[in-house]
Amino acid sequence: MTNNDILRRLRYILNIKDTKIIKVLSLVNYQVPLPRVVSWLKKEGSENFTECSDKDLTAFLDGLIIEKRGEKEDSNSPKVQAPTRLNNNLIFLKLKIAFNLKSDDVLELLSLAKYNISSSELSAFFRKKTHRHYRVCKDQILRKFLKGLQLKYTTPTESTKPQIKKVESKQAAPKKLEGTLTISTKKSVDKRDKTTSKKPTKFSW
Repeated sequence: MTNNDILRRLRYILNIKDTKIIKVLSLVNYQVPLPRVVSWLKKEGSENFTECSDKDLTAFLDGLIIEKRGEKEDSNSPKVQAPTRLNNNLIFLKLKIAFNLKSDDVLELLSLAKYNISSSELSAFFRKKTHRHYRVCKDQILRKFLKGLQLKYTTPTESTKPQIKKVESKQAAPKKLEGTLTISTKKSVDKRDKTTSKKPTKFSW
């Protein structure tokens, strides 16, 4: 995953505007103009697209920690301290701190994204590189974690909710009678009830 992709996903999860990203960056005294932030959020290959560097993303993650958790009591004018290279393990750790997540919370988020690992496997991502149980966090795992955050914290808007069409019950309108209705005045006689007329019998006296 690229830094730009991660920033775009976090912006969607947090449901924040571009100006809010600038505010978060300013919490670690990292000043960025709005056009530059807009260029980070563009898709790769788009016009005016700018690559989000490790220092840029680190500043946003550190600012996000302050935004959601507050500044440390002993901190004095915090400034971004970018590592020589930002990796998935460090991004994972910073997001875990920012959202104030415990190990069980992270496992739950991964489960929401249909990815299950053990607690020992998870703890390996947050160990130092020199530790023998250290494990590299691959893109797939970080992507699943971000997906879990999205499912957990993103509230669907009216535009993203499935639209249900209302079916209105309409009564069938009476059909119009075409032509002229002819009513016969003749009585219909059932053949079974019809009596046979006979001529009167003549008697000789």
